[in-house]
Amino acid sequence: MKVTSAEFVKSAFTEKDWPRDGRPEVAFLGRSNVGKSSMINSLLGVKGLARTSSTPGRTQSLNYFLINQKFYFVDLPGYGYARAPREVRESWGEFVTDYLAKREPLVLSIHIVDSRHEPTKLDLQLREWLTVYAKPRVVVATKSDKLSNNDLRKNLERARRALSVDRVIAYSAATGQGREEVWRTIEENITDFRF
Repeated sequence: MKVTSAEFVKSAFTEKDWPRDGRPEVAFLGRSNVGKSSMINSLLGVKGLARTSSTPGRTQSLNYFLINQKFYFVDLPGYGYARAPREVRESWGEFVTDYLAKREPLVLSIHIVDSRHEPTKLDLQLREWLTVYAKPRVVVATKSDKLSNNDLRKNLERARRALSVDRVIAYSAATGQGREEVWRTIEENITDFRF
């Protein structure tokens, strides 16, 4: 996909803040520090649009980015950051499950895992939520450039089995590996959406 425009629109802290224009939405979900913001920036070919931080757990709202004036990328708060205040950690589940359950324009959930590590209990819980709410999803394993081809192949297979999916896309924000495959998946799901 050719990205002609990408702009930050708003941060949504409650359901009433969600956009009401009916454009399709692609959500990015994953644990804190898994590389969500870096992935968004690399997909869009821009630096710094989605803010990256060396401190995990910074994103505590749904951050909406309007792409080509046609659809949204939605950066969801990362989960599992132990040093976040307890009430923030507990509210994450409620906040995100509300979004997954109620959001009709959500056409694709991109479940991001770290290719270097086994999926966590929270990754498995997210898989359950996405299954329960029958949301189209794809699993993307970031930081794939940090592994040898052999280790990457083994880890992708481990993630595929653990998360009960047919495929896991290896992705690297540094090298662009997986970028075209992710865009193809996004385009397929946006094209099928009618609003």
